[in-house]
Amino acid sequence: MTAIIDSGTAPRRATRPTSDKPQRMRKYTADQVPLGSLLLRMLAGLVVLVVFLLPYLIMFFGSVKTKAEIRSVDPTYFPTEWHWENYATMWATPETPLLQNLISTLVISLCATLLVLAVALPAAYYTARFRFRGRLVFLFLVIVTQMVQPAVLTSGLFREFIAIGILDTWVAMILVNAAFNLSFAVWIMHSFFAGIPKEVDEAAQLDGAGTFAVLTKINLPLVWPGIVTAVVFTFVASWNEFAASLVLLTTAGNQPLSVALTKFVGQYETSWHYVFGVSVVAIVPVVILFMAIEKRLVGGLVAGSVK
Repeated sequence: MTAIIDSGTAPRRATRPTSDKPQRMRKYTADQVPLGSLLLRMLAGLVVLVVFLLPYLIMFFGSVKTKAEIRSVDPTYFPTEWHWENYATMWATPETPLLQNLISTLVISLCATLLVLAVALPAAYYTARFRFRGRLVFLFLVIVTQMVQPAVLTSGLFREFIAIGILDTWVAMILVNAAFNLSFAVWIMHSFFAGIPKEVDEAAQLDGAGTFAVLTKINLPLVWPGIVTAVVFTFVASWNEFAASLVLLTTAGNQPLSVALTKFVGQYETSWHYVFGVSVVAIVPVVILFMAIEKRLVGGLVAGSVK
């Protein structure tokens, strides 16, 4: 038998020699999705995409057809001849001054959105940062107003705007759209302001920042996603508003596209190619707005967190 000499130290484990080359990261996880399941998901996504895009495609194809081809007994999805001149002739139709309607829609939607932001931002910030008597009641009343639609109050608004003297003006519709979209904007931005720790405001105040500077330079970059949501919702709701505009705006040039679109639908005849063409034109500004603001949605998640 051999004697074992205890040296007082634990035996060292053999270690593998380390390599200077950086280890490669695994490209895929161990639990990969089966090919069959992946194909089914792609097929389901394609079906959903087609279902959502099909009405817009039909609308676009109808806008480049003739009136006779649209009303033919044997209709087709694709036009036999592409009549791109429909997009030029619809601006000079006697039914409605379409260019003025487009300008009216842009002015009303943009001004209503700016007015909502100017009022909703300080209101959401104050209700999220400060506690005051009646705060919960105020927030409850704000959300209750979201349940009321402009169509319900059109008769009362009609009489009120006659007394004020702003009936059949852009100002009337700017106030209506701003009032009925204000509650959603306040609530969505209130939740974002409430999610910012108060320590952020306190640190800025220790550095000498006032209340306005804390709001504009510290909090606003952190709540960009909420601002984007409020802007998109308010603009789209104002752009598509119909009932109040139909009652409060009587002059053809002051009416938005949503009301002007009905002028192509007559009692005995409907210019469907113009209806489809105006609908396509009405979609474009909303798509451009979303594409322009969508970049700020991700950037606002991290902007402003580092001084």
